[in-house]
Amino acid sequence: MYETNLLYLSQSDVGAVGLAMSEIVEALELALREKGERRVEMPPKPGIHPLPDSFIHAMPAFIPAIGSAGVKWVSGFPQNKERGLPYISGLLILNDPETGIPLCVMDCTWITAARTGAATAVAAKYLARPESSRVGHLGCGVQGRTNARALAELFTIEEIRAYDVDSQVATDYAEAMRAELGIAVTVVGRPQEAVRECDIVVTAGPILRVPHATIPTGWMEPGAFACPLDFDSYWHPAALAEADKFCTDGREQLSFYQQAGYFQNIPPLHADLPEIVCGTRSGRESIEERIICCNLGLALADMATAIRVYRAAVDAGIGTMLPL
Repeated sequence: MYETNLLYLSQSDVGAVGLAMSEIVEALELALREKGERRVEMPPKPGIHPLPDSFIHAMPAFIPAIGSAGVKWVSGFPQNKERGLPYISGLLILNDPETGIPLCVMDCTWITAARTGAATAVAAKYLARPESSRVGHLGCGVQGRTNARALAELFTIEEIRAYDVDSQVATDYAEAMRAELGIAVTVVGRPQEAVRECDIVVTAGPILRVPHATIPTGWMEPGAFACPLDFDSYWHPAALAEADKFCTDGREQLSFYQQAGYFQNIPPLHADLPEIVCGTRSGRESIEERIICCNLGLALADMATAIRVYRAAVDAGIGTMLPL
């Protein structure tokens, strides 16, 4: 009978590894290129939905180029705010791709937040104007912070305009990002102030089956890039239709969600990020294009990040070894 151990990384352990955002952006761009070249195995994520607008999803992926195979079991419950609990929680399992033996179980909260911000940055690299300097954030929770960190890796950000339905959340966000990034952050009282005159717009509210469609036509500037992280929840269908190019991070996954009842009124898809990164489909082609890339969250992003966290934790002796 074989004997083997499993590394367990708590949420604090994952954070203690200290993986830099620049490394995550690099890892994600590589993984997207591998997907575009058809060298990644990643089925659309199945899920269950115990409460309205909640989800628990299984997200498996295998990236041979970096030896990362595993699955994330992640939940999103908007009702948790009333209970003092996080919206996103879950676990990630890494397996040895040579034997299938589990190598590591880690908390996925930090990874989910970081890789989502990195995905926005990679999308912006190909779809935003390189000189973009003003960012609008609608939704200033965890994703507001990780997206700001990631965008600051690739762009010279001069101002962030922050809007949240909870003004205190926006104020706390502004104070934290000013101190961390040294960027001017302006708290705005109306959502249009975080869209108009902004080069890059990120929406990060709860994911809703029936969008609240706060953003109408006429707010998004010519030449702007927008990255909805909350599906189409923030966007009126007519506002999405104003985009010269409508993209997503995963073509198959978007189709899967449409069949599940989401994205019932969106423009035709121009391309997904793997196609754009590997060059089989065009990114930005003019300074006047309005481009929207709706990032759904890909398992390959989790596995590309998790394998680096795991290897760094092993090297640093972080975590707890458990018998399997």
